Amino acid sequence: MNALTGRFADLKIDAFLVSAPPNIRYLSGFTGSNALLLVTPSRSTLFTDPRYTIQAGEETSGCAVKTARGPLLAEAAQLIARRRLKRIGFERGRLLFDVWQRLKDALPLGASLKPVGPVVEELRMIKSPGEIAHIRASVQANSLAFEAALPRIRPGVRESEIAAELEYQMRRQGAEKPSFDTIVASGPRSALVHAQPTSEPAGANQLLLIDMGATRNGYVSDMTRTLFLGRPGRKVRNMYDSVLMAQLAGIAAVREGVTAEQVDRATRRVLRAEGLDRAFVHSTGHGLGLEIHEPPRLGRKDRTVLRAGMTITIEPGVYMEGFGGIRIEDTVVVTAGGCEVLTPTTKEFIAL
Repeated sequence: MNALTGRFADLKIDAFLVSAPPNIRYLSGFTGSNALLLVTPSRSTLFTDPRYTIQAGEETSGCAVKTARGPLLAEAAQLIARRRLKRIGFERGRLLFDVWQRLKDALPLGASLKPVGPVVEELRMIKSPGEIAHIRASVQANSLAFEAALPRIRPGVRESEIAAELEYQMRRQGAEKPSFDTIVASGPRSALVHAQPTSEPAGANQLLLIDMGATRNGYVSDMTRTLFLGRPGRKVRNMYDSVLMAQLAGIAAVREGVTAEQVDRATRRVLRAEGLDRAFVHSTGHGLGLEIHEPPRLGRKDRTVLRAGMTITIEPGVYMEGFGGIRIEDTVVVTAGGCEVLTPTTKEFIAL
């Protein structure tokens, strides 16, 4: 936590109350669903309830554990009073207004709350070797699940059944859960960027878009592959080739020192040359780690400078209403001289 407490002087705070579960896990190791973490330069304290007393003792490091019999906010406020802490930072993008109000009312006289930006998220952007190993394991489980599920994918199988098979195979590969609700969309529905699987069967001679991710040891992966159930025509093949060229251009642009905006521009440049830039309606990618969407965002006007150790996705896509969509996505880790593509799944066009 030294990297965090080292920012306290600049932030003008005496303590930082962390409420977001991913940030609590990152700083303390605790994975339970109910906790607050009060970070101070001298000592940090994790507050949780009796359900998690044993778990907190086993998981946490570098902080004291306080089991609260009542509301966690009240316990935290009491400790703030005992330590005579005055300026308490809180996560302005994470704390609900109702919780902020209750915390404000519980604080002792003379203590005040100060909104703080995503300082923990900024620390989380650069992954340690151990974190990258966890993400690599998640990527491997995800890709193996995709390969195991492929024989079950054919015309007539419902989208929801395909999603269920993918998630079942993830667990067989050691995943704790999917990273997000698995996306399976066939035919014209593949033009819906975040389509939810339906009970409709996948149709013959149609596109099938699959966006999936696995969680292992709390760390996530993200991959999209677009298949065709039948014999694809020239329009589909040309679109796929264009998206693949854009995705490879994005990967080639990734290296330490470039901005997120520059990577996004590389993918758009290819699609513009192919006359498909207007069909690309989202950013080129995003960071991931303990959460599926983390900074940086690889989009227009994002000037975040990429640094070695960042894990990001590269996922351009094109979407045409009434026809369908094609997206290709890999998880990659930024290195000093470029990047390493962690996703091993083939990007050759798969026709089943």
